[in-house]
Amino acid sequence: MKKRYQNRIELLQGTLDLLILQTLQWGPQHGYGISRAIRLHSGEVLEVETGSLYPALHRLEREGWIKSEWKVSENKQRVKQYRLTASGKKQLVSARSRWAQLSGAIAGILKPITAGE
Repeated sequence: MKKRYQNRIELLQGTLDLLILQTLQWGPQHGYGISRAIRLHSGEVLEVETGSLYPALHRLEREGWIKSEWKVSENKQRVKQYRLTASGKKQLVSARSRWAQLSGAIAGILKPITAGE
């Protein structure tokens, strides 16, 4: 049972990682901007809570897939801005491929059964 739970955590983390990396593919962004982009581009369906976002950002930075630096925002606040690294771009390609495979597998299961199957 523990292995199944671990796989679930990895799937959820992997999905969040994919969303963050894709968002940073569009350009450098601070944490709130990443969260907002995910929400807006998902048609307000996906909302990433700060309790999930920042640990994921730290994990991605440890992996070397993103880098951060302190900047001053448009409204004169100090913010940590994240950007995708070359390694992160490679990881994004790999993660997108895995996502396509997974979503194709799920679509195969969900497709209607036709007569004779």
